[in-house]
Amino acid sequence: MNPQNEHPEIAEVDWIDDAFRVYKTKYGLWHSAAKDGEELVTALDEQGCISGTRFYLKGRQEGWSEDNSRVVNDGKVGGKL
Repeated sequence: MNPQNEHPEIAEVDWIDDAFRVYKTKYGLWHSAAKDGEELVTALDEQGCISGTRFYLKGRQEGWSEDNSRVVNDGKVGGKL
């Protein structure tokens, strides 16, 4: 993308791998977000956030193998409420 056509707020952000950014919240956690604003990963430190986001985006791009992913909870509540 031509820097002259970029929105000023986006141009000021330090994009990692030209795909996402990381920022620290007021509670001390680190979050990553894609260029479209999608929140991706939360971590305790900046490097963990960057590494986790790279791993997540690679898995999403290449497809998750059975070795790296599993469903822990299907989100359904059984029984009577």
